[in-house]
Amino acid sequence: MSGIFDLSLKVQAKHIDGLGHVNNVVYVQWMQDVASAHIEKLGLGLKQYVELKHAMVAVEHQVQYRKAAFEGDEIILRTWLNDINALYSFRQYAFYRPQDQTLLFNGSTQWACIEMATGRPKRMSPTFTQAYQPLSEHVNPFDFSTLHLD
Repeated sequence: MSGIFDLSLKVQAKHIDGLGHVNNVVYVQWMQDVASAHIEKLGLGLKQYVELKHAMVAVEHQVQYRKAAFEGDEIILRTWLNDINALYSFRQYAFYRPQDQTLLFNGSTQWACIEMATGRPKRMSPTFTQAYQPLSEHVNPFDFSTLHLD
């Protein structure tokens, strides 16, 4: 596995704001959606979180809107992990429009491991640290010539 996860979507009317392009909060929702799909593929979805009694929660987002997306656009939502330690994982995102080879958005999220019953920080279990492997520094996640779709 490359460590890169891609999700393809088509921009819908519900994603569009009063200015005629994808609303900025939709990009944050897409960050959540692609991260959730990625962890499901890694075998650590909500069901496993409940069984393990700890979960990853977002503590900080950084976003950069580069170009507008419009209704009907086909978009690739890309994510990968770039770092991990005992309490935190650091996830990156790049959203790309293949039609004109445009990077629309990039961002990052710092995720913290918490005990679900208390909401307190918890060291990640080996199940988490084995699944959450950072992308190799030899892989360019902004190279969209190869897609990593299911």
